[in-house]
Amino acid sequence: MRMTIESDPSYPAHWEADVVLRDGGTARIRPITTEDAGRLVSFYEQVSDESKYYRFFAPYPRLSDRDVHRFTHHDYVDRVGLAATIGEEFIGTVRYDRIGPDGRPASAPADEAEVAFLVQDAHQGRGVASALLEHIGAVARERGIRRFAAEVLPANTKMIKVFTDVGYQQKRSFEDGSVHLTLDLEPTAESLAVQRAREQRAEARSVQRLLAPGSVAVVGVSRSGAGVGAAALRNLRDSGFRGHLYAVNEAVTRDLLDGVRAYRTVEAVGAPVDLAVIAVPADRVPDAVAACGEHGVQGLVVLSAGYGDSGPAGLARQRELLRQVRSYGMRLIGPNAYGVINTAPEVELNASLTPAPMPVRGRTGLFTQSGAIGIALLSALLRRGEGLSSFVSAGNRADVSGNDILQYWYEDEATDVALMYLETLGNPRKFTRLARRTAAVKPVVVAKGGRHTPAGHVVPGTRLSEDTVSALLRQAGVIRVDTVTELVDVGLLLASQPLPAGPRIAILGNSESLGVLTYDACLTQGLRPLPPLDLTTAASPEDFRTALAAALASDDCDAVIVTAIPWVSEHALADDLADALREAVAEAPGKPVAVVHVELAELVRALSATRGPDDEPPAHPAAEAARTPAAPAATGATAASTPDPDRIPSYPAAERAVKAVAEAVRYGQWRRALADAGQVPEYEDIDEAGAAAQLAGLLADVDDGAVLTLADRDARDLLARYGIRVLPTLPAPSPDAAVRAAAVLGYPVALKTTAPHLRHRADLGGVRLDLTTEAELRRSYEELTDALGKPAELQPVVQPMVPRGVDTVVRSVIDPAAGAVLSFGLAGVASELLGDTAHRLVPATDRDAAALIRSIRAAPLLFGWRGSDPVDTPALEETLLRLSRLVDDHPEVIGVTLEPVVVAVEGVCALSATVRVAHPPARGDLGPRTLPSY
Repeated sequence: MRMTIESDPSYPAHWEADVVLRDGGTARIRPITTEDAGRLVSFYEQVSDESKYYRFFAPYPRLSDRDVHRFTHHDYVDRVGLAATIGEEFIGTVRYDRIGPDGRPASAPADEAEVAFLVQDAHQGRGVASALLEHIGAVARERGIRRFAAEVLPANTKMIKVFTDVGYQQKRSFEDGSVHLTLDLEPTAESLAVQRAREQRAEARSVQRLLAPGSVAVVGVSRSGAGVGAAALRNLRDSGFRGHLYAVNEAVTRDLLDGVRAYRTVEAVGAPVDLAVIAVPADRVPDAVAACGEHGVQGLVVLSAGYGDSGPAGLARQRELLRQVRSYGMRLIGPNAYGVINTAPEVELNASLTPAPMPVRGRTGLFTQSGAIGIALLSALLRRGEGLSSFVSAGNRADVSGNDILQYWYEDEATDVALMYLETLGNPRKFTRLARRTAAVKPVVVAKGGRHTPAGHVVPGTRLSEDTVSALLRQAGVIRVDTVTELVDVGLLLASQPLPAGPRIAILGNSESLGVLTYDACLTQGLRPLPPLDLTTAASPEDFRTALAAALASDDCDAVIVTAIPWVSEHALADDLADALREAVAEAPGKPVAVVHVELAELVRALSATRGPDDEPPAHPAAEAARTPAAPAATGATAASTPDPDRIPSYPAAERAVKAVAEAVRYGQWRRALADAGQVPEYEDIDEAGAAAQLAGLLADVDDGAVLTLADRDARDLLARYGIRVLPTLPAPSPDAAVRAAAVLGYPVALKTTAPHLRHRADLGGVRLDLTTEAELRRSYEELTDALGKPAELQPVVQPMVPRGVDTVVRSVIDPAAGAVLSFGLAGVASELLGDTAHRLVPATDRDAAALIRSIRAAPLLFGWRGSDPVDTPALEETLLRLSRLVDDHPEVIGVTLEPVVVAVEGVCALSATVRVAHPPARGDLGPRTLPSY
């Protein structure tokens, strides 16, 4: 059943959502409609007598016609019912009824409602009620309800736990034999933390089911052994998959295909199938999906192409595929996927097009959207001796995305480094949130490909520049690189080496020229290199060992780069040099080492080789502690990666090695800064309620989707409620009006034009300052109009003068994908031309604000450049933080520009403000957890 707004104009379609449940399966939550009577009756018949008793406080074997009518007829304002469904069947329901102070049915402005749940016994324990509570709570807040009241029997401990674990402020009492609960629906830090923890566990579990199945069926295996399906089957078989493996071909005439048990249909397997790999033509995929869903398959990898990668018709086919997959509670990798790999010895899954043998076991996870890039990355990692923990190439990414994989890697103890090649960020706000949490415990390295949305990737566009996106990713701790080569280079270093404690780099080797190149590259990357140590071309492996050990033991450096050029007998000395470098590292562990080589292929092999048990050197007593970089404690995730002391990354160019080391330095600095991440300050003079009321009044007559630019007075009033002072401005359509305005404001005054082509362009002569008399004002008015045009064109205004200072620009904009972004720069065409603007995500902390104003290239102008007086940067930081609070507290505010903001020696003042508002989106990243819609 799919209700539409056309069939029922009151139907709130935006309440529909797909969710991941606690066990990793999915369900759809949607409003209950009048067409659901039969489904409701069927659902109720499957509920146990005990659950019915807990719901109605009495034996209630069946629903009466009156009950069915009441539970399926809603006005979606005062009476709302939601159902969790799989396919066409209800698995759980929740409803609220608005009540007044007397407990009787009521309408707005009553802001309390009774709430009640019922979950099918077979689905209890899957987190259905928790998901329904999140969504019915969001619906209630949207309809002006602030509190839920619930009556629960004391024996119904499961439902009591659902209410008490949600994280809302609540009151609890025992009345008339039942537990009375009152929940304040205003989100709290605790409720948001609970919601996101549940989201993480559920989405991680859903990926874990895909990567560690107990049984796999390949659907579409040709009898000839040719084609994608047959290749996938061979790769699974030859890579040693530990579970049960089945081949499915509707025309099969024998029991075995390629040595694997073969069946005509998935149903004929006669045993559970956890994962199905589908490799049939696109027009036959729906039948294959239906067969898998009916058999209870948990997840799909669809290798078939012909979807979003093939134009509008294919995109429509892809949306229908996802709708069908989710109707069975399954998750999907693909379509047009390359496949998945899990090297865990108890799984050994190679459900991909990568021929056996699959990559060796390692500590690096790899996610790509592109199959071709996936092949390139796998090959590059293999050539350089790096193993994998898991690999996912998601193709068109219709369902499972990089966000899901980050949720899995966050708690995966087998993954120490996360490498991701992304063409789009999907939901950047959620991505940066997840990446920030993951990066706190393990590195996340991202190479972002396409700068525009490719076919098949239906995601919100972004107005942010690539530089801005990169800055926001770095704020979240993501190591952003530009190429797949850099992705591998940085990943190799982080997977095998400890994090550097700082930017001081020692350089040593047997080539003076190569050392100088490395030194220059360090300076380019903002590192602090020490003078290179030239060991001369006659240096032996022992010389290298001695020099490296000394550098590692020194307190003067944080990392070491070794440079090496060939000897006459390269092959004879490569293993010796590799052993010498390892011995030096073992003597003084705790600092990262990278090697730059010139045409030393054997050295690369020797450095990347892992020693066998017989070659294992004795453990250094401090090695493990020294090689584990400090990290803030994190629940449910490994504290930090454990580098491999036997593997030293090598690079064929100094620039590549230095780039990898520099990224590790910056990441280490970010990790250490997490110890004091700052806080979002509270200001007692903020009038949040008044701002909300003002916005509600301003938007009362504004249509959904329309944007309103506030009048100057409204903008000043709104900003004033958050303690942001905007200088009063009076229009001056004539010289006499200008004089009257000056009399009101008081001399001295400024006269300026506000025409769009002249606004904020003092360089064009549209501003006259320090006018102290009426005569000066009239003369300046005449000069402006003579030089630039008529008053109607110039739109002159008069403002009081403020103390001189540094002119800056403060902005906040709601990007459709990234969310609220706070920006700062100096005013003027030079900063605009050079793009000298810095950005932070909202809400900003006090540390964010301090870093924001110091991160632009022109920041020295704020701190006493060339003998000038430093300006009041604490007041500027406070303005940034107040604006951040305004935008974060009120999603109706979609854009604010304060230009210029004059920062004086004491105090700040915004000379003008532009504020744009609109009705907020019904759901966002702060709303109840949902999967992306199709």
